[in-house]
Amino acid sequence: MTTNNLNYVSLLVYMYWMITEVSLVIKLRSKDTDKRDMDKNSMRMIWITLSIAIAAGFYLASTTSFRIGDFKPVRITGLFLIVLGVQLRFMAISRLGKMFTVDVTIRKDHALNTSGMYKYLRHPSYSASLISFLGLGVALNNWLSIPVIFVPVLISFIYRMNVEEKLLQEQFGDEYRNYMKRSHRLLPFVY
Repeated sequence: MTTNNLNYVSLLVYMYWMITEVSLVIKLRSKDTDKRDMDKNSMRMIWITLSIAIAAGFYLASTTSFRIGDFKPVRITGLFLIVLGVQLRFMAISRLGKMFTVDVTIRKDHALNTSGMYKYLRHPSYSASLISFLGLGVALNNWLSIPVIFVPVLISFIYRMNVEEKLLQEQFGDEYRNYMKRSHRLLPFVY
């Protein structure tokens, strides 16, 4: 694969990722029948953080030379991680079905899902997204870009998880607290 072809593939992967996320925001917002306004501006904070972190990551990749390794294999590895993260995120969203929203809310007839990937992780959708953001840092082939992108995104996701978990504890009480004891937030058997 030539460098130009790899650049086109990179652009297609980035556009695919962006389009999927924007369409999720458009299609999977809470509805008037849901308990709304529980988000505590976490979605806004995430989008602002993402914008700044991604811009900073691209800037560092273009202005510093802390290369991870040979351009093509590193870029391909990063792109693979982005696509893997997007696919895992879709699996997590699909598993929740109509209960998934991009803003923190409780849907009418909301039920707690603790099966499939949710048996082990309370937030597999965020785990998957973090794989994609790690992949972006790798695809940029710059050691500095990885933490500049990944760490702020992780911090904003942790804030969002705190908001979600507080609401879910209020909604489901001991059922959710017991689920928290037997599952992990982002990384199976670790955190």
